[in-house]
Amino acid sequence: MRITDIRTIPIYAEHRDINYLITKVETDKGIYGLGESAIAGKERAVQGVIEHFRPLLIGEDPRRIDHLWQRMFRGSFFKAGPILGAAISAIDIALWDIKGKALGVPVWELLGGKCREGVVAYPHVTGKTVDALLADADRALAQSYRFVRYGFPGVEAQGGVLEPRRAVPACIEFTEAMRRHVGPDIEICVDFHTRLDPNEAVRLCKGLEPLDIFFAEDPVRSERPEAYAYVRRHTHVPIAGGEELASKWEFQPLIEGDLIDYVRTDLCIVGGFTEAKKIAGWAESHHQYLAPHSPMGPISLAACVHLDIASPLVGVQELPEVPGALSDVFPQQMTFEDGHLIAPTAPGIGVDIDEEAAANHPFQMRPVLELRREDGSVTNW
Repeated sequence: MRITDIRTIPIYAEHRDINYLITKVETDKGIYGLGESAIAGKERAVQGVIEHFRPLLIGEDPRRIDHLWQRMFRGSFFKAGPILGAAISAIDIALWDIKGKALGVPVWELLGGKCREGVVAYPHVTGKTVDALLADADRALAQSYRFVRYGFPGVEAQGGVLEPRRAVPACIEFTEAMRRHVGPDIEICVDFHTRLDPNEAVRLCKGLEPLDIFFAEDPVRSERPEAYAYVRRHTHVPIAGGEELASKWEFQPLIEGDLIDYVRTDLCIVGGFTEAKKIAGWAESHHQYLAPHSPMGPISLAACVHLDIASPLVGVQELPEVPGALSDVFPQQMTFEDGHLIAPTAPGIGVDIDEEAAANHPFQMRPVLELRREDGSVTNW
C-alpha cells in the first residue's frame, strides 16, 4: 500500500463560527484516512505545512506510522511548534485511520484494546449572568452530562475587557452559585484559559478550594513551567494543563515536576496518536489522568475517544456539544449516551466525510479574537 495524495478540506462550522481543517490521505488500495488539526485562526498556515509534507510522503507506505512521524518531526532543522505539530497531527491521525480500516479494527484496538466501554464527558456551559449560566447548566444536565465546565463569566458582557481584580471574585461568586445549584454530585471544571498571571491564578484557586471543583484548567500561560510550579505550591485545587503544547518534550516539565493532575493533550496539536500515546504512558507513571482537549470537529473528538478507550488513567473528555452537528458533512460520528462517549466499533476512527456536502460550507476568514484591559492594553485571551 502506498500514499497517492494528501489533501486538506477546510469547513466553516456556521453554528460555532469557526473553521474545521480536515486532512484526507489517500492510498493506491482505495483506502483513505481522515485527520484534523486544531489551531483555530491559523488554518492557512497549517495548510501550508501540509503542502510541504505532501511530496515527502507520497509514495510512502502509510502503515509505517512512527517512521513517517519521525520524518515529519525530526527530519528538518527547525524544531516543531504548534503549527507544525497541528500539521503532523492531522496526517498522523489519518494514517492510523488507514491502518485500522486496512486491518478491519477500530483504532483503540491498535492502541492496546479497551480499558473501558465509554468515557465520561464534560460540556461547555456559558452565561453572562449567574442566572444565564445556571440555565445553561440545566440544559447540559438535561442532555445527560454529569459535569459542567465554564470559563470566566461576564467577560463578554464587559465588551471583551478582562480586569483580573474584578474577574476573580466574579468567578468565585458564579462558582458558589453553581455548586449550590447542581449539588455535590455534579462535577465542576473552571477554565482559567491561561488568562491569569500566577498571583491572580492563586487568588482564584484559593477562592475555589472550598467548592470541591474537579479541576482548574490552564490556570496560567504555558510558556513557563515555573508559573505552574508557583500555583502548585500555593493551592491544593487539582490542576489541568497542556492543551497548547506540541510535543512530549513540552510536556516534560509538567509531568516530571508533578505540576498537573490532568493532562490536557490535544491530539490535533501534539502530534496525533503517535505522540499522544507516549505522553499518556508517561503521565500514567506519575499517576496523572488524561483529560484530552477537543474543542474542534468530529474527527478531533473521535481521535480523543479512541485514546481514552485504550488508556488506563482517564479523568474526563471534553465534549463542547452533543455529536450530530454538521451531519450532512459528517454522516458518521461518535455516540453519546448517559453522559459518556461510547467506544466506536467501526474500523479506523469511525468518522466519515461527504466532500460534496463539505463544499457547501466553504472556509471563512474569521477575525482575531482579543481581550483588553481597561487601559486598552492587550491581555491574555
